[in-house]
Amino acid sequence: MTEPTPRRAVLVAALAVATAATATAAATAATVSGGGAPAAAAPAPRPPGRTVDNRFWYSYGHWLAGTHRGTVAVGGSRPGLEIGTAVGRTEYADPHTGRKSTWEYATWTSPLHRSTVPATEAIASWNARTPAGTWIQIELRGTYTDATTTPWYVMGRWASGDGDIRRTSVDGQSDGRSTVWTDTLALDAPAAAAGLRIAAWQLRLTLHRRPGAERGPTVWLAGAMVSDVPDRFTVPASTPSRTARELKVPRYSQEVHAGRYPQYDNGGEAWCSPTSSQMIIEYWGGRAAASALTWVDPKYSDPQICHAARSTYDAAYKGCGNWPFNAAYAATYRGLAGVVTRLTSLADLETLVRAGIPAITSQSFRPDELTGAGYGTAGHLMTVIGFTAAGDVIANDPNSRDNTAVRRVYKRAEWETIWLRTKRTGASGKVASGSGGICYLYAPALPSRAQFRALRAVGVL
Repeated sequence: MTEPTPRRAVLVAALAVATAATATAAATAATVSGGGAPAAAAPAPRPPGRTVDNRFWYSYGHWLAGTHRGTVAVGGSRPGLEIGTAVGRTEYADPHTGRKSTWEYATWTSPLHRSTVPATEAIASWNARTPAGTWIQIELRGTYTDATTTPWYVMGRWASGDGDIRRTSVDGQSDGRSTVWTDTLALDAPAAAAGLRIAAWQLRLTLHRRPGAERGPTVWLAGAMVSDVPDRFTVPASTPSRTARELKVPRYSQEVHAGRYPQYDNGGEAWCSPTSSQMIIEYWGGRAAASALTWVDPKYSDPQICHAARSTYDAAYKGCGNWPFNAAYAATYRGLAGVVTRLTSLADLETLVRAGIPAITSQSFRPDELTGAGYGTAGHLMTVIGFTAAGDVIANDPNSRDNTAVRRVYKRAEWETIWLRTKRTGASGKVASGSGGICYLYAPALPSRAQFRALRAVGVL
């Protein structure tokens, strides 16, 4: 289980990368805009009942769009964004190590995306390769429905390793109307803000490398999910498909690692997020290189779970549960992409599972609210791997005594409630927040037709 966390919107990870043909078609529809402050941002028409909007850039055409300051779009089987010519140098003082280093950099600012959902929350996602001597910074600027803008909020300073900088979120960011809580930009008082919402947004990517280096990082995917999920203690029940399907996802227990490497979120008992991530990474064939595991005590079983914890650790949050950091970690494995999103029902999850795509969901509950769990939690990640013929959820629950006990079957109605609600009554009787449908989605960067259709059906593509 994870430790109780401050209020920070509920997150889900979702994948978004299309086939080359589809990506090219999507690129022709991309809107090219400058990097200056946008004018009034009237949102696109909102489909009835829609509460989530996703927008990701990942194709060669996408990377040609926007505003480049030293960056270039690169083609190939997996297009990306790289440094062409550095436009400046900066000194970064790492707040977690005290080290000061000089870096050269280039930037890319996305087109302005006018959301179909005027939103109360935004969560960025990115997939990148950051060899030694490189790192990236991801920023998001929102445009409110009154046409004013937020500051450029830092949504992450990220590298796949921890030898150059410490991977980190940034605390203390607010303009008095919205605040960044670890990995989520949220309006401070959406119910009392006279309908104030985020109507549009942009990303700014800053790519860093050691001065004089020939290559820098490569960004393959970047974007965000915004949402306006209504506050609710209960959710409408979805109709099960009545089709049984179970995916063969590896089973790993976080509890096996209790007490190991407490410098990473107090050890394995808090590693539900990286443990769930590793299950799906290995489902898709990802394997940690032996050279990446040499630091792990050879007496420890499943050393790749320790590696996943270290590779998702957020030095400011002091935990491994930063949602975009988990998605970015998954995408460091060859051929995988990952994003954070929200889904709207268990029917969405059934659509994904039928296409062979498992998902990681975030939920919180009292012991009496999920039959068979045997525990309660303020926030926990599990891997949904299938459904019974009756529509009940088959989950790999990392909060299990050992690997063999990880597979669980949970009642559909209970699961749907604890996952999709935004408000809940805790064990103390006080009202607390719920996930609102957060999900991590990891899938092939070049999905099959069936996978692509499923991802599009749930609103990720």
